[in-house]
Amino acid sequence: MGNIAAVTDAEFEAQVLKSEKPVLVDFWAEWCGPCRQVAPILDEIQAAHGEKITFLKMNVDENPVTPSSYRVTGIPTINVYQGGEVVRSIVGARPKAALLKELEEFTA
Repeated sequence: MGNIAAVTDAEFEAQVLKSEKPVLVDFWAEWCGPCRQVAPILDEIQAAHGEKITFLKMNVDENPVTPSSYRVTGIPTINVYQGGEVVRSIVGARPKAALLKELEEFTA
């Protein structure tokens, strides 16, 4: 799915929580239709704003520990982490314009 790198439970702390810049994590699964709708939109946003915010995706079926610790119960869930904390959480598929609006403080 797209050009966004995957992150695992084992790598999460180092790649996300300890990152110097904000990190967007797309929690998704193979069987999730709305996740497939959001993936190309996130690819486009990453292409335009990837220098300001890191984009990663996590398959919730292959990595159950992290999603449960952040109470990810519906997918797609897009969390933005900054300084080791969730600073934005977007649940469900959104059109590109809506996602850009939600993320504008990180992409401006």
